[in-house]
Amino acid sequence: MSDSVNARVYCEIKDSIAHLYFDHPQARNAMTQVMYEQLRAICLELSKNPSVRVAILRGVGGKSFVSGSDIAQFQSFQSGADGVDYERMIDHYLGPLQQLPIPTIAVIDGLAVGGGLAIAALCDFRLATPNAKFGVPIARTLGNTLSPSNIAWLTAHLGVALVKRMLLLAELIPAQELHTQGFIYQLGEPEDLDTMSINLAKQLAALAPITQKASKLIMARVIGHSLPNCDDLITEVYGSADFKEGVTAFLDGRPPHWQGK
Repeated sequence: MSDSVNARVYCEIKDSIAHLYFDHPQARNAMTQVMYEQLRAICLELSKNPSVRVAILRGVGGKSFVSGSDIAQFQSFQSGADGVDYERMIDHYLGPLQQLPIPTIAVIDGLAVGGGLAIAALCDFRLATPNAKFGVPIARTLGNTLSPSNIAWLTAHLGVALVKRMLLLAELIPAQELHTQGFIYQLGEPEDLDTMSINLAKQLAALAPITQKASKLIMARVIGHSLPNCDDLITEVYGSADFKEGVTAFLDGRPPHWQGK
């Protein structure tokens, strides 16, 4: 896609706080493969930098945190095996964010859907505007699926009932509901998010870093313990005619016609 040429994830470090930006506003910050690679590389570098105490992640443009993955890449898929490889690739790219030894804050103004919800959930705290929405509407859009690790992580944070609304009903859940539920730490207007995130980052940076590291990584290991192999289901989904129809319809700008095969 032509608007993906300048898409990037970049990092600026100020006063022991790393600021990560998802910069692809033409596509509501949809993640290209290059952006996933950049996110992984940045997180790996931050994990080795003892001077950084907190990371803040946010989208550029004021309309979206991250709106999922760049759909054009799915046009090249030939079989269900491509889907298995893709989901493993996503886990590979997002793993260093999950394993960052420092606290992380996602600042959400607008949409956090699909891969964007996964990235927000991998952060330790989430700040959002009242109009922000969260979900994985793939049952309405692409007809694909998530990896076991992504579903395990979302379920641990949101609960089975809420994740089923996102995955089976393709609901976008408003920030206010997720604030009440505890997933959103604080709500604030767009103009207040910078101050809110810096204040929270300073509060986190004043506490014991080794305790924070152990606490978050123990929780990550508990959530990821003994994940089942679901390659058969992922292969069925990505190898289906429905998935091909979902990608084609999305890129054509029309509703998909599901056939269940």
